[in-house]
Amino acid sequence: MLQSRRRFLTGLSGFGAAAVLRTPAVAAEGPPETTSVRLPAAAPGICIAPEYVVGELLRAEGFTKIERVPLPQNLNVADLIAHGMLDFGLNFASTQVAGIDRSIAMKVLAGAHVGCFELFVHESIRGIADLAGKKVGIQAVGSPEHLFLSVIVASVGIDPKSEIDWVTSDPVRPKQLFIDGKIDAFLGFPPEPQELRARGIGRVVVNSSIDRPWSQYFCCMLAGSTDYVENYPVATKRVVRAILKAADLRAARAARMLVDGGFTPRYDYALQTLQEVPYDKWREYDAEDTMRFYALRLREVGMVKSSPQKIIADGTDWRFLNELKRELKA
Repeated sequence: MLQSRRRFLTGLSGFGAAAVLRTPAVAAEGPPETTSVRLPAAAPGICIAPEYVVGELLRAEGFTKIERVPLPQNLNVADLIAHGMLDFGLNFASTQVAGIDRSIAMKVLAGAHVGCFELFVHESIRGIADLAGKKVGIQAVGSPEHLFLSVIVASVGIDPKSEIDWVTSDPVRPKQLFIDGKIDAFLGFPPEPQELRARGIGRVVVNSSIDRPWSQYFCCMLAGSTDYVENYPVATKRVVRAILKAADLRAARAARMLVDGGFTPRYDYALQTLQEVPYDKWREYDAEDTMRFYALRLREVGMVKSSPQKIIADGTDWRFLNELKRELKA
């Protein structure tokens, strides 16, 4: 652990540790109302790297107790916030929208990065339209990949409720069913796409980092418990600032931190992920527009009932992001 901490700080030194660990606005804010924060432990995907490498940045912000909460099978960030087990977490925009629609007391605070998911298919499938009637793998109904894929197939006129043969794979990842030829398609999250490309398995028909409209919106967004956000605004701002600074870390150093921290074993896949996924868009992209887009798309396919306006009004708070965009200029 000490060695990992030293490596982390060494990595920060190349980035500019003083700029990362100290911000003039910190002193003016006063101390955080609490020095404790609960974040998710490792999940299957490593695209949420800023959440994983943020530890030292949070300590620099004054947090002394940083708890990592395991994600139980088939529960996501919104679920853990609903159960009072989590204070903050990164998750896919569609999942955050669905959580707000279920009246979970949470606030989406910022976008973390643009596209990370890739839709893999076998060679006989030419495009999204060919998925009608096909077997598509998901971890579970209501999972992030189920929500994303429903929106994707609906964009070409396929009814996700009646025209897709959803194959749930819990506790096995859909990737393995795809490799075994038991499903026709699945949505891969890093490092799954990197592994499949290296092995020459399947091909990609949607890459959310570069294909429109998905590349125009955030993929993962930071949400916090409403109780924490409202009761500890200074601490909340410091958490958001630390996450956004983590998103700015150079790919090679962040990749090494992921490996040293035990979040993934393969440095090459981690580095490839961090080089391919756009982590530098949090200043440029419109977080509210992302929430509106996915709320509208999910409502169109009957997966949420609330209007985009209600989702945004009930479940977002952009004041910290707006302040930090001014403070953390590129």
